[in-house]
Amino acid sequence: MNMRPPNIQAAQPADLFGCLEHLIAQLDSPPTARTEELTASSAERKARKLVEEATEVAFDALADNREGLIAESADLLYHLAVLWHDRGIKPAEIRAEMARRKDLLGIAEKLPKKGRVRELLKQSNRSCALYRQGDRIGPVPLSSAPCPVPPTPR
Repeated sequence: MNMRPPNIQAAQPADLFGCLEHLIAQLDSPPTARTEELTASSAERKARKLVEEATEVAFDALADNREGLIAESADLLYHLAVLWHDRGIKPAEIRAEMARRKDLLGIAEKLPKKGRVRELLKQSNRSCALYRQGDRIGPVPLSSAPCPVPPTPR
């Protein structure tokens, strides 16, 4: 395989969502057997791959492995895009949620679990969808973790 060095100038920060949109569009007709196999797999397998990549990102960060962190971050975004595609989520929906958070908090950070902003969220029309009550993923309780927005019809 011919690996070219990355063109840092071509990769603009605002272009990340565009790259993800392009990738997701390719997943309807995957260009490689490996991606085709992954897109045909269960949502559980896709979610497990995402967790695996997130763990590798964390390990490379802790090991101060800059190159590994970059490579594993790209893998993480790839697997995130595959999962979004599986669930019918468009990058524009994520961008809109980040913009909403920026409007609420001044930065597109994780939503607070308590305090004034949490109370404002309770009063908003999406409050019932923002927080789970007592859900679990595997052995991990997520009693106050944000819940996903209901999937957009395909």
